[in-house]
Amino acid sequence: MTRVNRKADDIRRLSDGDVAKELEEAHRRLFSLRLRWMTRQESNYRLMTQTKRRIARLKTIQRERQLVAEAAAEKE
Repeated sequence: MTRVNRKADDIRRLSDGDVAKELEEAHRRLFSLRLRWMTRQESNYRLMTQTKRRIARLKTIQRERQLVAEAAAEKE
């Protein structure tokens, strides 16, 4: 299993509320990193890329859950 799959599996184990909370924290972290980058306090640009990927993973898993819920509602 690759690292990416492991990270996604870890996120999938979280509850919906925890995923939303993680997403909010990731957005705050990205904002903070952008601010530090622009003020030259941060020199590691890779942190922003990693945070953007985490946000994408979180949003993808939220969407997966939304689609499953919609499919279940249609079957009823």
